Amino acid sequence: MTVDIGGNVKAFLDDRDRGARYASFDYCFNHFQAARESGNLARLGEGDGLLLSCLQLGFYLASWGMMRGSGDLLQRSMRRLIPVVETIIDEPAATWTLDAHSYASESGDVLELSKRIRTAFKDGARDPNVSVSDTLVTKTMLGVFGCVPAFDRYFRIGFRCETLCKSALVRIGKFYADNRSEIDAQNVFTLDFASGRDTRRCYSRAKIIDMIFFQEGIQASIHH
Repeated sequence: MTVDIGGNVKAFLDDRDRGARYASFDYCFNHFQAARESGNLARLGEGDGLLLSCLQLGFYLASWGMMRGSGDLLQRSMRRLIPVVETIIDEPAATWTLDAHSYASESGDVLELSKRIRTAFKDGARDPNVSVSDTLVTKTMLGVFGCVPAFDRYFRIGFRCETLCKSALVRIGKFYADNRSEIDAQNVFTLDFASGRDTRRCYSRAKIIDMIFFQEGIQASIHH
């Protein structure tokens, strides 16, 4: 699959500044990754830490289109996200190292994580039989762990896949392996909330791939 890696990343970042909705990813990712890096994931669920964690995740999901229409999230408060935050806190250290470079051997771990996140959303729902989409699950996994692209409409069009599954992850892993040097050269750092400047925290490989094929999907939609 031939795509303009650098051009697509640049096009995506052209719409990112400290006040734009795409920066909501940065603030959410910074929040959860900082807790992981400090070795104190428990703080995400302690006192005001739980409130802030739900706010960060909720606002990111809202910015990225997950609280519109008739979806269950639109009908609930941020307490709906408590089971999701609790699941994140309980994740082992190995979960936080998952990324596109390891899909060949660890795609099963990514899928198992997706099942736990999906279950957590069901646990917080008014109706336990509520449908939890791949888009919601993968956007959550991306915003917290950075371990998988968001399987939203434009990514699926751009990457030509339908669902989150082993074959899709293996293809993403192969795309990374085939384009490792160019993808790794895309040194994108998260934005700091207070200053708006770059942090020292890099976007993950999966996040770079997410941007590449999100833009590819937009272009394909325009041309059709």
